[in-house]
Amino acid sequence: MSYSISDLERLSGIQSHTIRIWEQRYNALDPTRSVGNTRLYNDHQLKKLLNIASLNKSGLKISKICNLSDDAVDKLLNAQYAVNNVPEADDFYILQLVNAGITFDEPIFHSIINSCFEQLGVHQTYRRIIYPLLVRIGLLWRTDHVCPSHEHFLSNLISQKISAAIELIPPIKDNKNPKWLLFLPEDETHDIGLLFAKYMLLHKQQNVIFLGARVPIDAIESVLSTIKIDNILVFMSALQLPDKAQQYLSALTKLCTSQRMHLAGNANLIGKLDNIDHINWIKNVDDFERQITKPTAI
Repeated sequence: MSYSISDLERLSGIQSHTIRIWEQRYNALDPTRSVGNTRLYNDHQLKKLLNIASLNKSGLKISKICNLSDDAVDKLLNAQYAVNNVPEADDFYILQLVNAGITFDEPIFHSIINSCFEQLGVHQTYRRIIYPLLVRIGLLWRTDHVCPSHEHFLSNLISQKISAAIELIPPIKDNKNPKWLLFLPEDETHDIGLLFAKYMLLHKQQNVIFLGARVPIDAIESVLSTIKIDNILVFMSALQLPDKAQQYLSALTKLCTSQRMHLAGNANLIGKLDNIDHINWIKNVDDFERQITKPTAI
């Protein structure tokens, strides 16, 4: 796959101007050129930039990094994965997780995430590492600039990790605590945010019914007619027309007459919706955590 310099900027967090300087001064990258003289980079070039940026975040100078062999770079990176005093550790791990996704390197992915879980815990790993990674790779705001296989590879591995963390939470013993119904609309597939919401709710001893992705309205109606639900949480993460999202929420509102509705996901989409004053817009992880700190908060 080929990438523009703006794609490299978005995925690495390194400004295009800086990338050009690194190319000119240190021969960091060697892009090809299109007919119109536009820089084009392949997967190898992207991986190399991510590694350079990672080691730079760990404190090494660019001039030194660019003189290293690929083997030497790999050895330095492997030495950093388990180190918890990297100067800019969050960016380091994010860059290397992007790299693992681009190169389909599952062992490296697990090594990095396990290290983050050990050092930061699940909550802070999601807040500081996974969420920024999702935004950067384009899982929450889909673009055509990242190969879908990279997205699916990373999203499946992240889902596995969060699901494994959920399995470690002891069963909820108090059925009187608020009951939440979590799901995605029938045209939505990315459930990582929803999975983490489940983790947070269970961690706070809230009861959860998790329906997952692609849930039609009639399925929601079936659940509400069967069991008492206190809160509805729906994620809208994909890019879609506001009219379609508005129509969906209107239909959902007619069903949820005695439940409090909560909405999270794509801020660009949600901000364009009308008549949602009755819906609690959850804008970030901190916002959600504040609301569920006590069972009676919502």
